[in-house]
Amino acid sequence: MSSLRRWDPFRSLMNVQTDLDRVFDEFFGRPLARREGVGAPTLDVSETADEVLVKAELPGIGKDDLEVEVLPESLSISAEMSHEKEEKKQTYHRRERVWRRYERVLPLPAEVVTDEAKATMKDGILEVDMPKTERSKSATPRKVSVG
Repeated sequence: MSSLRRWDPFRSLMNVQTDLDRVFDEFFGRPLARREGVGAPTLDVSETADEVLVKAELPGIGKDDLEVEVLPESLSISAEMSHEKEEKKQTYHRRERVWRRYERVLPLPAEVVTDEAKATMKDGILEVDMPKTERSKSATPRKVSVG
């Protein structure tokens, strides 16, 4: 005997939304979460003549739960939101805010001095300032003729 399941139009809409998000993420190059509970923080990358600046959104993440690694040509950001203590007096019908992990490795537009990089966190926004190497500062684009 087969069981009937009531049609939920909102479930269908959520599936469409998920599919559209995936298409836009793939088309515009935004990173996709590879595993459930793992996401990639959204960020801005800017550059001046002397430095590269990265700002990343990490809501709910504290300084102690954050790991930033600067290499000469890339930046790695990982963070984990810890489990909340579960109250035994409550009956949970849904728990979606239990755990979240962010991971992102970003190629930098210029080579940076890793020893002089500085990171600050305020109101869920991570800012990483990385001074450019002298070689990166003096590098100028060169036109090459096509033969």
